[in-house]
Amino acid sequence: MTLSLTQKAEVVQTHARGTADTGSPEVQVALLTARINQLTPHFKAHLKDHHGRRGLLKMVNQRKRLLAYLKDRDADRYTALIQKLGLRK
Repeated sequence: MTLSLTQKAEVVQTHARGTADTGSPEVQVALLTARINQLTPHFKAHLKDHHGRRGLLKMVNQRKRLLAYLKDRDADRYTALIQKLGLRK
């Protein structure tokens, strides 16, 4: 249920700020969003998978904290990222 290496590399390349950037908040949020989007259909089909849902909620909250950090540091990068990923404010 994880992202394949090619999918992960594509997400990193799309959202990286530089050539070797893998740790910026933009990349981290993009990777979390990709994993969340991949897992969401699983939980719609398996309503009683509460243990897995806990992991999904942890990812959602991590993304929320990273977005709050980015919003505090640089609001322009924050708005550009949520528009690019299609997240709501």
